[in-house]
Amino acid sequence: MAIFLNHLGLVCSLGLGQVGVREALFRADAPQGMTHTEAFSPGRMLQLGEVTAPLPDSSAWPLWHRSRNNALLAAALQEIRPAVDAAIARVGPARVAIVLGGSTSGVREGEAAVRTRRSTGQWPAGYDYRQQELASASAFLAWLLGTAGPAHVISTACSSGAKSLASGARLLQAGLADVVIAGGVDTLCRFTLAGFTALESVSATRCNPLSVNRDGINLGEGAALFVMSRENGPVRLAGWGETSDAHHISGPDPTARGAIDAMNLALTRARVAASEVDYVNLHGTATPQNDAMESRAIVQALGAQVPVSSTKPLTGHALGAAGAIEAGFGWLALVDNPTGLLPPHWWDGQADPELPELHVASPGERLGRPLRHVLSNSFAFGGSNASLLLAQG
Repeated sequence: MAIFLNHLGLVCSLGLGQVGVREALFRADAPQGMTHTEAFSPGRMLQLGEVTAPLPDSSAWPLWHRSRNNALLAAALQEIRPAVDAAIARVGPARVAIVLGGSTSGVREGEAAVRTRRSTGQWPAGYDYRQQELASASAFLAWLLGTAGPAHVISTACSSGAKSLASGARLLQAGLADVVIAGGVDTLCRFTLAGFTALESVSATRCNPLSVNRDGINLGEGAALFVMSRENGPVRLAGWGETSDAHHISGPDPTARGAIDAMNLALTRARVAASEVDYVNLHGTATPQNDAMESRAIVQALGAQVPVSSTKPLTGHALGAAGAIEAGFGWLALVDNPTGLLPPHWWDGQADPELPELHVASPGERLGRPLRHVLSNSFAFGGSNASLLLAQG
């Protein structure tokens, strides 16, 4: 059964909507997207993938739905709202499911509320604990759209957004829904920055994946939403693979076995040979262990010739939303891209001699023909691995 990604709504540090994000993503003159700020790390300036586009007004929403996280979702929905409404009218609210990946929910609002309580002794009037429940995003979107089908949030750290698409595909294959709104959303907050800082994983400069000089991640935020169905569309979710290393709570399995298996499962499900993959969007966090593991996995599963890039120097690592946002970049690479322009890999060009040599997509590089298959990798804490294979519809 073919599963199609019919429509894409997108907001991230590169912009709002397909046109703006596409232009910034494929620019070859200079990397875009990052903000130099100490807003979430007082006293320490960091590069963050902060969304600067104006977000929808939430003042008329029920209090428990008012969060920046949900405003990002509403922003991503704007461009595809007519298509979503038409799908709901066509199949009925009970046949539309919502599956989202995320990790922070309304923690940002919770942080502000705690600071107010510490200073005044009272919780602020604009705070409701339900804002930061993990299921807040799916509950909000179901309320906003008036759907009545299954609605849930997957929270498996950095693989969440990718796994939402795999989960949505299973709902369609099982006949439990006729349309799925799937994707991911995550929001910058002090809690996340503090956690990754404690792990000594945060770089103060733009992250530098695959470089011998890489020294950690940048964090980011954003949202991506897909309309998924069994009806023909411009892009197919041709395959997906999900594995679990059970190796370490934060470090990847250095043998890369789980990552290799995830990619192979995606290829097998799609009945696509490794040689048919035109481009890989790396998880590419720019941490020493992740890049070492993933580069070995790429060479073993796909060979060293496939073009690869990490787009996290442009968006930061959006955690639970990253897999959905980067699948969105794969969607953009497959649609209206006749010369096969590739998302570029921005780095200092100083390859780590300890890593296998990869074909890194340089700014402005193109295949000279449309892309046919794009693989997107997401590898999370706890060894949760997900690979998505997107194909021309």
